[in-house]
Amino acid sequence: MHTVIALLVSLPLFATAASRNDWHQFRGPTGDGVSRRADPPVTWAETRNVRWKTAVPGRGYSSPVVTGTRVWLTTAIERGTQKKKVGPDMSFVSEHIALRVLCIDFENGGIVWNKVLFEVEKPDPIHCFNSFATPTPFLAGDRLYCDFGTYGTACVEADSGRTVWKRQLELDHQAGPGSSPVVHKDLLLLVRDGRDVQYVAALDTETGKTVWKTDRPPVKASSGNMKKSFSTPCIFAFEEKTQMAVPCAQWIASYDPATGRELWRLKHGTNFSIAPRPSFGNGLLYYCIGCGRSQVWAVRPDGEGEITGNRVAWKSKTMVPLMSSPILVGGEIYWVSDAGVAVCADAASGEIVWRERLGGRYKASPVFAADRLYFVNTEGKTSVVAAGRAFKLLAGNALEEAGDTAASPAAVGGSLLIRTGKALYRVTESGTGRTVP
Repeated sequence: MHTVIALLVSLPLFATAASRNDWHQFRGPTGDGVSRRADPPVTWAETRNVRWKTAVPGRGYSSPVVTGTRVWLTTAIERGTQKKKVGPDMSFVSEHIALRVLCIDFENGGIVWNKVLFEVEKPDPIHCFNSFATPTPFLAGDRLYCDFGTYGTACVEADSGRTVWKRQLELDHQAGPGSSPVVHKDLLLLVRDGRDVQYVAALDTETGKTVWKTDRPPVKASSGNMKKSFSTPCIFAFEEKTQMAVPCAQWIASYDPATGRELWRLKHGTNFSIAPRPSFGNGLLYYCIGCGRSQVWAVRPDGEGEITGNRVAWKSKTMVPLMSSPILVGGEIYWVSDAGVAVCADAASGEIVWRERLGGRYKASPVFAADRLYFVNTEGKTSVVAAGRAFKLLAGNALEEAGDTAASPAAVGGSLLIRTGKALYRVTESGTGRTVP
């Protein structure tokens, strides 16, 4: 259906560094939700094709990261939390949070270790659609990099959980943390797009010291709320130039990840609060522009300074998500709206190929493996759809202890790891349904 050659066209730069059968960052080996080795099941249920289910303490939206025989994820243990209106938003207001990282055995689901990284008294309120542990960790070698936005960034030993270093780059999120960290060579790349400050920065992976810091393009807005954003960098190579592209309020900008020098910027209007991660392939950068007139844009990522609209290959207004990231597979790009409508578009022209209602609401980003797309909704139901230009729903799989499911799944080998609001599931053929307390 999709040839290996077609898939390689959309391979980002860091794919070669993550060639093992693992899932080491937000959206997997290549940062785009695509696994070229995994073959997860098509069907499952609470008591069928579930190898194990492990209760996860606290609340968090970070995705699991996986390599070898271990799985890691972050969570927030909240105390005295109330749901109340703060300004224009319904928010969670907590007396205290303990920000933790867990290591789980991939084979049996047992918790290997559980460490507190930060404790915060009276943290800022967060939007009720978010959590205090939303950014996904990045696993690089024997180090795990965990970011909680304004509450702190930590490097820990992956095997033991021992803290190597900690930093705090503060900002006013208003809605809570969202952008996930990215490691490029010996740099940890962080996005800080708050109501008060907007910049990108690189920390030394060994020491945590700041290597560079670059202000974002100027944002003109009537309030700080319209200056914030939550996207994760996309690292790619185009015309022999390595780039780090990440959208923010009103702009998308690309940087040299080694130095932080801005390469180009493109204005997309007055949109803000952008959560989806961009993808690169077929010579185009694909990204969403967030709240406002929500759209998917496809842009040729070249030029210098402020580039113009002639670099825009196409735009789409069709059922564009505010939270989940589009997924590029060969000649097609797919996305699912927050309200549960899945869309397939031609990646070169933006022409809509099909759109179908899957049902439910969506925060998690889709995953592609073995010519199949996996869409997980907030109720923990996964719609498995055949990739291609004819819509074909292969299965709809529900899990009982879903809670508020927002984490994007991880596809590793013959397994799919799904973090629900209450537990982490390892779905695999002939699973025994073992529950780990």
